[in-house]
Amino acid sequence: MQTHDFQGDIDAIGRSTTIPTLLETVLLATGMGFAAVARVTESRWITCRAVDQISFGLTPGDELEVESTLCHEVRQYDQEIVIDDVQSDPAYVNHHCPARYGFRGYISVPIRRADGSFFGTLCAIDPEPRKLSDDRVLSMFRLFAKMIGDGLDAEEALSESKSALQHERKLAEIQEQFIAILAHDLRNPVNALSAGLRMIGRRDIDEKAAELVGLMRASVNRMGLLIENLLDHARKRSGGGIVIERTLTKELSASLSQIISELQAVAPDQPIVAEIDLPVAVHCDVPRVSQLFSNLLGNAITHGFEGNPIKVVARVIDGSFVLSVANGGAKISDEMLPTLFMPFERGRDRPSREGLGLGLFIASEIAKGHEGTLSVASDESQTVFTFQMPTGRPS
Repeated sequence: MQTHDFQGDIDAIGRSTTIPTLLETVLLATGMGFAAVARVTESRWITCRAVDQISFGLTPGDELEVESTLCHEVRQYDQEIVIDDVQSDPAYVNHHCPARYGFRGYISVPIRRADGSFFGTLCAIDPEPRKLSDDRVLSMFRLFAKMIGDGLDAEEALSESKSALQHERKLAEIQEQFIAILAHDLRNPVNALSAGLRMIGRRDIDEKAAELVGLMRASVNRMGLLIENLLDHARKRSGGGIVIERTLTKELSASLSQIISELQAVAPDQPIVAEIDLPVAVHCDVPRVSQLFSNLLGNAITHGFEGNPIKVVARVIDGSFVLSVANGGAKISDEMLPTLFMPFERGRDRPSREGLGLGLFIASEIAKGHEGTLSVASDESQTVFTFQMPTGRPS
């Protein structure tokens, strides 16, 4: 048996801002005293919206016995009923409905959904005779009934879209919580691996073992960076943002060089040519700038042509710290550029062999946190990422 969400129907009609205007227009155009949108089924007649100037007494949610209404016949025979004056209408002069509800003028027009199903009626009554069989009046009622039916379908589609959006948001929230928890829990085993490798490195081991330990440490550091990217993304999504603690330091040069050594160990066949010239102190968060640089350099290793040198330049130019990472490789498509610094965006034409698509996003957020910019230029010969920020404290 078909079920009906009557309260949902009442709410849908109630949310409409146009239906009251339509009902008011009906009364003004016809002189009728009561107009309503009614939900009509085989067993129920329910007021969804009404304008009452004759104290008929129906408000949204009120019901009439469906068999006592002419709307019941409108539904049964799927045709409108128009009565200028009950007392002179041979079909309804002795009908129980006008006598019961005390009207002489009456009109009821079907409201149908887009699929043709019957929803209810647009109806109006008055205790006095009214000229309702006029073609202009009928056309108005039919048009208004169609507008109401179309509005119901639009309201239903909007409601479904909102429900789907809420579901997706809830799912995204759960996924982000899972990612944050996972990243946090991965910290301990990665830290344990890193500590163990440091202990092994201090022992008297042969050159081959030392080289292997170096590669393993570089991989563990890379894992640690991915975990930090995940945690930074989770903090950003939760509103906490990426914490930047800037100090005036001359340690940035050594930190950048250390990043190069670690990643060169991971990709020994990918030459990295560096020009680091930082003769003055730079006002920055060294770990965060190092994280930004590691993300850019790791991206260059991943996407650059194997064997093609990656060029790193870090220097101070006109009071600004400028860091660039250039690699040969396929041109980044124009379609991909607008979303390049968005989270989890890697692009079909530049599929990553590793990572989560967070590296460039985190790098751009670190750049913003330093009141700087991160930009990219890409053509057929090379791709260059450039980070630029003021070297000193902001005035």
